[in-house]
Amino acid sequence: MTAIAGWQNFYVIIGSSAGALIGLQFVVLSLISNRSSSGRGDADAGAAAAFATPTIIHFATALVLSAILSAPWKEVEPATVLCGLLGIGGLVYTILVIRRMRRQTAYRPQFEDWLFHVLLPFASYITLTISAFVARSHVYEALFGVGASALLLLLIGIHNAWDGVTYHVFVRRH
Repeated sequence: MTAIAGWQNFYVIIGSSAGALIGLQFVVLSLISNRSSSGRGDADAGAAAAFATPTIIHFATALVLSAILSAPWKEVEPATVLCGLLGIGGLVYTILVIRRMRRQTAYRPQFEDWLFHVLLPFASYITLTISAFVARSHVYEALFGVGASALLLLLIGIHNAWDGVTYHVFVRRH
């Protein structure tokens, strides 16, 4: 497994960042939820399912990918199967996010929301899925695809977390 060995530092950075950001996201969501309610509980819950939960899922996926690729595998096959399942699960989840974004009534999604909650995650999860399927014959290229997916999910999560906080602080406050 010398191909994966060169990626250890990368996944330590991605995994530890994702883990820390999951914790930070829970703190921020707790602080926001303790603010006075607007009386729109159902609408706010729908928006949280559409916008906040995917952020945690993307951070968690980056963390799990880091754990998978940092494990001391003897062969590449178990890691590729797990990455493939994670990619397919992410694709299914992205479809669920589309449904949630359309159903929620608290906020009208803009292009940037569709980009960072649907298009970029879909691109990341499809890259992850394809990389898992081609890993047997193109292991080095597949590792770059998995790495790009993990990094993209981390960056998407950072963007979405920041976007959510600024929305609650600057828009909802008024």
